[in-house]
Amino acid sequence: MKDNYILAFETSCDETSVAVLKNGTTLLSNVIASQINSHKRFGGVVPEVASRHHVEQITACIDEALLQANVEVSDLSAVAVTQGPGLVGALLIGIMAAKTFAWANQLPLIPVNHMAGHLMAASLVDTIEYPAMALLVSGGHSELVYVEKEGSYKKVGETRDDAVGEAYDKVGRVMGLTYPSGKAVDELAHQGQDTYHFPRAMMNTHDIEFSFSGLKSAFINTVHHAEQKGEDLVKDDLRNLAASFQAAVLDVLIGKTKLALEKYPVKTLIVGGGVSANQGLRERLQLDVTDVKVIVPPLRLCGDNAGMIAAAAYVEWQRQNFSGLDLNAKPSLVFEDL
Repeated sequence: MKDNYILAFETSCDETSVAVLKNGTTLLSNVIASQINSHKRFGGVVPEVASRHHVEQITACIDEALLQANVEVSDLSAVAVTQGPGLVGALLIGIMAAKTFAWANQLPLIPVNHMAGHLMAASLVDTIEYPAMALLVSGGHSELVYVEKEGSYKKVGETRDDAVGEAYDKVGRVMGLTYPSGKAVDELAHQGQDTYHFPRAMMNTHDIEFSFSGLKSAFINTVHHAEQKGEDLVKDDLRNLAASFQAAVLDVLIGKTKLALEKYPVKTLIVGGGVSANQGLRERLQLDVTDVKVIVPPLRLCGDNAGMIAAAAYVEWQRQNFSGLDLNAKPSLVFEDL
């Protein structure tokens, strides 16, 4: 049987990435050109700057991905690309590159939901036993997705306001930390205690939705009220502030996930997205979720990368779900609600 090779593109935000996946499980290359240093001085991603960098990097990433994989263009079976969600300008760079490559080499084109990529990154680590539940947490998303079978994604819960990664970055800015600040907050949290007992939003409701704007506001108000009294909590109590914020976040994430597992019995819990790199979250999962198989990708697959897009694309390849060359970006692309 002929081997399957998928060349995948990911440009939904500020990472230019191209990967080659063999037979749905073997990641031969996963090239990532990061833009973090370009966006640090702005305290967040600037869409126009991100798009410009994608244009500059995409060709070199293609060449490097094929070189590292030791694969010729003639070996490829298909081209995959993130269609959405994401920044429209950034998405379009990847889509145009993928369409051009597919057209020039007469290869089928596979559109991929970015969040399906985060979810299916787990398949590069271990076998997903279905049905499965996925907790997807990133800078722009916090949602729970029920996966009855491979390729069937149904959203069962999401944030009503801020995504958890967004809350980390906003709190990090108040703490004087460099963007992106999630890792730094996590490290500080491990050195402090939950002394502020910030609110755990919606923990007494029976739904499986999240809310983090109130927690973010409570954190900011605590710091500002202290300043009005002449106290500098950021200078004098930074570790406990971080620990208190993270404890509230993790209580909500774990609490709602466990509720989802009660409502939708599954065999596997998948945790994906940039925030899945959080060590505190990984520790809590080990302690509190013990009755199902838990798959959390390694750090190299937690952030945005084309390897995960290739993994999701392989599912669509098996179904022969291809797109025409009129494929367009869908910046607000979402999973269907259950």
